[in-house]
Parts: sequence; C-alpha cells; structure tokens
Amino acid sequence: MSSHVMSITYLPKIPAVLSGECTQTIRRKGKKQICVGDIISFHGWQVRPYRSPWSWRKRVVVTDVYDIDVSRYWLGFAGEPGGYLWNSDLCNKIATEDFIDPPTGEALRDALFGLNGAPKEPAEYQIIRWEPTA
Repeated sequence: MSSHVMSITYLPKIPAVLSGECTQTIRRKGKKQICVGDIISFHGWQVRPYRSPWSWRKRVVVTDVYDIDVSRYWLGFAGEPGGYLWNSDLCNKIATEDFIDPPTGEALRDALFGLNGAPKEPAEYQIIRWEPTA
C-alpha cells in the first residue's frame, strides 16, 4: 500500500469530489502506479497550480483501478483487443462518472488532452475509483 498526493484542477469536478458524489479520476500512468488499497490525498489550489497554497484536502482509499489506453480516436481497456470510439456509450458513461461537463466521451477526450496533450501513440492511463466519504 502506497500513499499519493494529487491535485484536482478540473473545476466542474471539485464540488462533486468534496461532496462525495464523484468517486473517480482518470490519470496518466506514471512511474508510481496507483493500486487498490493505496491512499490518495487529493487537494486543490487557492489560485495558480503549483504556485499557491492548497485550498482543500480530501483523503480516500482506492477501491478499483482500470488500466486503459487512450488514443486520439478511442479509449480501450489494457490487454483487451479493440477500443471504444470517443462518442460511444461506454465513453459517455465514463465521462458522466468523472463529472465531465458536458458528460460526453468527446468532452472527456478534450479534458484529458487539455491536461496532458494529445498522444501521438496510444498512451497509458488509469481510471481510479474510491468509496464515497464525507
């Protein structure tokens, strides 16, 4: 079990995370992977990310992790053949659970690429979920 510190900067999502309605985030897979049982301390920023104090904190325990591959055209689950186009029902469902505004796969793609840039090749991400807490 590891501990991680992560910020949430997507404004439509912050109130839902704080209230316990939103229990999911999607992150680019890094060197330190997230695993079930890990503890994440989420936080926001008062003004500019990395240049101001934290504005809030919320600690959660990870319950589910799904490794996914993300391309410009589709999202797919790692190890499974094929993928789902961004306008598919599955991508729309993932966007809804991630409190993307509007809750569509295309808006999810735009949010991910806005934070990380559009990958030239499929990039590894993780869907991370936790139990709701107050």
